[in-house]
Amino acid sequence: MLKKFMLKNYKNFKDEITIDFENIAGYQFNTDCLSDGIIGKMLIYGCNATGKTNLGRAILDIGSTMFGGTRYASNGILLNADSKEDAAMFQYEFIFEDTELSYKYSRLSNQELREEELSVNGKSIFKCNFGLREYNFDNLDYIDAETANIERYLQSLEVGEDDEISEPKLPFLRWLISNVALKNDSALIRLSNYVRRMMMITVGNGMQYRFGRLNQGFYESLENPEHLKDFEDFLNAMGIECKLVLKKLPDGQRELYFSHEQLVPFYENASSGTLALAELYRRLVPKVWDASLIYLDEFDAFYHYEMAENVIRFFKQKYPKCQMIMTSHNTNLMTNRIMRPDCLFILSRKGTLTALCNATQRELREGHNLEKMYISGEFEKYE
Repeated sequence: MLKKFMLKNYKNFKDEITIDFENIAGYQFNTDCLSDGIIGKMLIYGCNATGKTNLGRAILDIGSTMFGGTRYASNGILLNADSKEDAAMFQYEFIFEDTELSYKYSRLSNQELREEELSVNGKSIFKCNFGLREYNFDNLDYIDAETANIERYLQSLEVGEDDEISEPKLPFLRWLISNVALKNDSALIRLSNYVRRMMMITVGNGMQYRFGRLNQGFYESLENPEHLKDFEDFLNAMGIECKLVLKKLPDGQRELYFSHEQLVPFYENASSGTLALAELYRRLVPKVWDASLIYLDEFDAFYHYEMAENVIRFFKQKYPKCQMIMTSHNTNLMTNRIMRPDCLFILSRKGTLTALCNATQRELREGHNLEKMYISGEFEKYE
């Protein structure tokens, strides 16, 4: 699991911001928000433009660093506009059973790293400074990667350096995972498996367009009666009482209907909240069992507060091992009925992240009305 994430000089986060998943209090209620002593379900609040979406993109940055592909930060400015530093810093600390792993890198741009370092159980495995061309690969044997052809990697860094347009430097961790035969229980294999299964989902903007454009592939999956029943059960569990029917039209297209005396087309007639649930289900539920960490940005933008509570309960019950970070403006969810003060966070305009239990001098208990305290200004110092 991811136990700590640190970020600095990225977009609106000028100063260092830390998410410490191990920093839990001794609450005895809603223990299903935790997993193996680490925060498993987290809910973040913050005013508009405090950087909730940027924080999610930053957490997912490790995926494109390790495996390439499209980066969440590929559009717009990477570095904080008020900082004089020339690189953004990312640091991830993981724990895999008895192995602790830390991966730290600094990024000059969306394509270029300045430094990169990997440590396992406190031991530095490799360290690269691409700007100064200083490299240390002395402890690769600690992770059974001593067969790596370091000379070949260093040669790859020199390719294109004399050209007017040089190629971005290949991160060593990406090269190592691709070019060395690692044992199945290797720390790097565990890291790779975790990072590949990290995902970010924003249901809000463009939801109707996305669902309409992608619904045929989704409808194909619903041809399996079990899948259709699972989707129907999901909507009913969320408070949408309905029965669904899928039909294949003469032109080969499929159409989903609400079942009444007359069939009612699903997409054209479902409410915004129902379409948001369908989009969440389509992108998440069939594969969430395999996800390691999910960042759900504004997941409840179209939901009634009771439906939003149902969604959180659903994820806690069905996917207890998946780490989930949710962002919301819905203060009805700021309650000890479904969450707890050490899993509820406030993201401030200054770029600080504070758990509710650390945002007041009071000792928060299960009976406290957290929403009322929040609205009355109890935590405004940390907003």
